[in-house]
Amino acid sequence: MTSETKSLQAASGQSDTAIDAFAERPAPDIKDLDRKMDPRAGHRERMRAQVLSAGARSLADYQLLEYLLFAASPRRDTKPLAKALLARFGSLSRVMKAEVEELRKVEGAGDAVIATLKVAETLGEKLLRAEIEKKNVIGSWQALLEYCQGAMGQQKIEQFRLLFLNNKNHLIADEVQQTGTVNHTAVYPREVVKRALELGATSIILVHNHPSGDPTPSTADIDMTLEIVKAAAALNIRVHDHLIVGHSEVLSFKSRGLI
Repeated sequence: MTSETKSLQAASGQSDTAIDAFAERPAPDIKDLDRKMDPRAGHRERMRAQVLSAGARSLADYQLLEYLLFAASPRRDTKPLAKALLARFGSLSRVMKAEVEELRKVEGAGDAVIATLKVAETLGEKLLRAEIEKKNVIGSWQALLEYCQGAMGQQKIEQFRLLFLNNKNHLIADEVQQTGTVNHTAVYPREVVKRALELGATSIILVHNHPSGDPTPSTADIDMTLEIVKAAAALNIRVHDHLIVGHSEVLSFKSRGLI
């Protein structure tokens, strides 16, 4: 025992046993200290445990969004922001598809939050696209519908997309050919066929979205489709289908007997 310890013991009136017991006391758990200093740490640990034990599907939509935003705001309670985003945009998919300027209107949605959402959106699209790449697209039809729904279902502007396939029905290219207004996109059959020839495609699938959410084809949609089918057939290019993407479903011209 050092002289300093003896002096301390004498001053405090403590015995050797008391001093030793104090010295041997285990150090406090850092996680316990973190939880006491920041109650959010305990909440996040419980959510993490739920994901690991029951899977991420066990989380409600606001919890999925809340968990995602942990990365953008590690020292902040992200539950109120997650609920505010869902309240404004109506669904998880619409939050992901929201324009940057629209997201900025939600209190608390700063650059870090918006960047995180945009990365998650792109990651989701890439995962869906991976299910149809290097495969027979016709034989992976459900995956194709899910990809189109994910990529276009919540767009506010009408887009006309072309999926170009080779003679094995593998995807050569996926291109947005035209972007229009909220209810109209100008499409030129000659440009569609020209692009198919440039890529060496033997078949194509036409896809466009209806921002209104209703995938019912208009007369103009049907007329335009038949013109493209006719122009493509003249050069031995097959149009497999024309898909119209709504908010929650995809309509197939082929399944409706429209081509």
